[in-house]
Amino acid sequence: MADSFLSVRVRIVGRVQGVWYRGWTVDQATARGLDGWVRNRRDGSVEALFHGPSSAVAAMVEACRRGPPAARVEAVTQMPADPPAGRGFQQLHTD
Repeated sequence: MADSFLSVRVRIVGRVQGVWYRGWTVDQATARGLDGWVRNRRDGSVEALFHGPSSAVAAMVEACRRGPPAARVEAVTQMPADPPAGRGFQQLHTD
């Protein structure tokens, strides 16, 4: 049975800016073959959109709960989202 595709938008709260969280997310999402993006938010959180096989998206969301070594993740929330317009995974400017 083929894995269905899933798109989710995730918000990560805690000490997640200035600790290479976005670069780590690009590496992790790319390794999982996901499409989407990651960006810092002005409120100090990080936001990401993940699209791909549901098992890979679920694994990526779980990885976000830990983050890179210097991060201290306090909370991760997710909601359904529309798929990204393009292919690949990229880092966007702060929103």
